[in-house]
Amino acid sequence: MSNLNNTGTVSLPSGRVRVGVLGAAGYTGGELIRLLLNHPEAEIVFANSESNAGNLVSDVHEGLIGETELRFTDAMPFDEVDVVFFCFGHGKSEAFLKEHTIPEHVKIIDLAQDFRIKGDHDYVYGLPEINKEEIQKARHVANPGCFATCIQVALLPAAQMGWLQEDVAVNAITGSTGAGQKPSATTHFSWRNNNLSIYKPFQHQHIAEIRQSLTQVQGSLDAAIDFIPYRGDFARGIFCTAVVKTQAPIEQITEAYKSFYADAAFTHYCDKSIDLKQVVNTNKALVHVEKYGDKLLITSAIDNLLKGAVGQAVQNMNIMFGIDETAGLKLKASAF
Repeated sequence: MSNLNNTGTVSLPSGRVRVGVLGAAGYTGGELIRLLLNHPEAEIVFANSESNAGNLVSDVHEGLIGETELRFTDAMPFDEVDVVFFCFGHGKSEAFLKEHTIPEHVKIIDLAQDFRIKGDHDYVYGLPEINKEEIQKARHVANPGCFATCIQVALLPAAQMGWLQEDVAVNAITGSTGAGQKPSATTHFSWRNNNLSIYKPFQHQHIAEIRQSLTQVQGSLDAAIDFIPYRGDFARGIFCTAVVKTQAPIEQITEAYKSFYADAAFTHYCDKSIDLKQVVNTNKALVHVEKYGDKLLITSAIDNLLKGAVGQAVQNMNIMFGIDETAGLKLKASAF
């Protein structure tokens, strides 16, 4: 159990990665705290939330009752941490950094979309399946989006083989936690229950980072990614289907997928059809392919809060600090 001092921060044992969490009261903040409390090589120094300062973390994230006496704080003692996680809403990370100074030695893992597209910044795109070496050397990492992660793991092996030459049709359905903790018209239980809807067809904000990674792997990408996102009638998880045209035989395709993910810590090719329940509450990404004439059907699944958010963020932290990549992330699927 963590030992609190009078500033609301935590006194640390030596030898662990010291962690600060900003935006700690939301869904991603709560999931991140859950993982870090059980991480063998990390210790939470502070969990920042101005609106909840002084309150027990377990009063907001009630699944943590009995696991911690940590309290939220409005303090941000960056000089006491090795890494800080930004669990902000999109657009807030860049604004925060304009108003606050974080010491040079402190690494940043940003879960928002502010720095995912290459530009005038030093953030590495944190998809370990293609950028592990860059993540190892990075001071700043932009954690991928949830839809983006699920779609990329479906398409990256095909990109490596140069098969994305025609427009790619993608459909993916996500749980309500993907919309954040603050209630809205499309996350309210009575609306979401027994219901399905689409949103931002062909215009979802994750398309840009998907195209960026596919271009990185394939070398160029002229084909469109025709993405239709669905709101699902469940709390967590993403299930994706993608259709790619290729003349390659199924034996070559499956071998390409198995080879691409042979060394991946959490992404696995499956010979059988996959289910969403196989990944919920885990940092896994599962991928399966089937061939119908010249059409390749690819399915993939992740937990949007874990491999799609904080699980991947902790995976990136492990890589950045030379820790076993799977540390703190050996979670069992809630399949029953």
